[in-house]
Amino acid sequence: MKPAEEDKQTDQMATCLKAFMLKTSTKTNLNLYDHLTRLLHKILDERPENAVDVFEDMSREVKRGLMQEKQGALRDAPFSSAQQDLAELQRILFASRQGEQGDQEEELVEAPIPNVAELAFYLEQAGVGMDKDEMQRIFLALKHLVDTQPLQHCRFWGKILGTEANYLVAEVELREDEEDEEGAEETANEEEKEPNEEEEGGEVLEVVDPLPKSTHQSPPVVPKEENHTGANKYTYFVCQEPGLPWVKLPSVTPAQITIARQIRKFFTGCLSTPIISYPPFPGSEANYLRAQIARISAATQVSPLGYFQFGEEEGDDDDDGARASFEENPDFEGIPVTEMAESLSTWVHHVQHILIQGRCVWVNLAAKPEDNFEEDGDEEEKDEEPDEPEPEVGPPLLTPLSEDAEVNNTSPWSLGLSSALIPQFAISTLRSNLWPGAHAYARAKKFDSIYIGWGMKSTNYKYGFSPTTVPMAQAEYPSGPEITEALDPTLEEEQALKAALEEQRAAQEEAEGLEDEEEDD
Repeated sequence: MKPAEEDKQTDQMATCLKAFMLKTSTKTNLNLYDHLTRLLHKILDERPENAVDVFEDMSREVKRGLMQEKQGALRDAPFSSAQQDLAELQRILFASRQGEQGDQEEELVEAPIPNVAELAFYLEQAGVGMDKDEMQRIFLALKHLVDTQPLQHCRFWGKILGTEANYLVAEVELREDEEDEEGAEETANEEEKEPNEEEEGGEVLEVVDPLPKSTHQSPPVVPKEENHTGANKYTYFVCQEPGLPWVKLPSVTPAQITIARQIRKFFTGCLSTPIISYPPFPGSEANYLRAQIARISAATQVSPLGYFQFGEEEGDDDDDGARASFEENPDFEGIPVTEMAESLSTWVHHVQHILIQGRCVWVNLAAKPEDNFEEDGDEEEKDEEPDEPEPEVGPPLLTPLSEDAEVNNTSPWSLGLSSALIPQFAISTLRSNLWPGAHAYARAKKFDSIYIGWGMKSTNYKYGFSPTTVPMAQAEYPSGPEITEALDPTLEEEQALKAALEEQRAAQEEAEGLEDEEEDD
């Protein structure tokens, strides 16, 4: 046999052998060629003594390593679910500090921790609320919030449901020094956001060809209420689950409340989600959540008649008769439960009403500063003074619920009794028909309010919810014959026009000649 034929036969045998070794197993989906390659790499890397004796064991290790990665039939990979991860986070809430008994006794007296267990006890009798395990975790989460934030008041506001996650809401009141620092920071941030038209990058821009300025005057911006006043009286923290970090919501503005009244949006559970709506909402889901909390609080937080009273320092001669502060009445002895379960006049609002302007206290936007009046006094005398707008006035604080307006002959509230069989141990309950999910209870000197719902107002009215329609597109310019483009005349039309002009000119010349002859005669 010739050498060329032998080489050719050898190549064919090698090709057939490689094809045989590349055949995939029907059990393990592996092939001999790749397995031997990995095994040889392992032997060369580890270089064991007496490799021929441990060859089979190393082959099994290589196979076992591949099987573990693909199907885990020999070794189950550790699996961690979302519930296990959340339990690991919540485990911190159950950890107690040891060796600090003295500090703990002082905290038990001074810490503003709300009694969520008592709230859950009464809400369970009223038939609302959440299960005991969740309420206990919320209790511990509020304790963690009190330990990490400088608070002087804390209350569990409720739970707002979302499509992807929910919000647990805590209503707090920060210390005055902390509120002042945060208010200064917000003001500084707003000033930084204002654009500077004159300077850009530290250099003054020279205007060569000024562009025409628009004559449109936007309506004045309604200023937001300061901290500790109006809709910003309290601060709110939210978290998705007990154990997750608490996030502070920003202050609410009148524009956000006004737009929130005109739209309906489900919450997603992510504070950074943009709100796409018409009219456009000025902010993200965090701002929309804060606006809805302000609306729900102003409409549904109630207390027994006589529990609060106005202080002696505030007289009846306040601005517009609107008193914004009150104090607890030490002489309050409570109202019988059966009476509170029958009459709405025994319940009052203890949160200020939000006006149409988006504020609790009306502000006059037509008023001009005194400095501008002194400088431009002559010009203002010439112009006609605009009509002074009528101040908007809402129901004052501590107004009974019996004075709330009905909607389509439907009362905005529903009264009830937790147990008609044993009324001496029952509690009076109150449910809002305008904000489904808002509940309140009262017994003697104990009362509280809670909201558990989707954060939307009821639409069970005669016509339901009608969104704001988009206005008609305005014309760019007034149409008329002066600016309307006309078609070019044809040649025949031009000749006819010239002939008509010549005849008109000849007739005028003849008339002028006749007038001259008459004058000469």
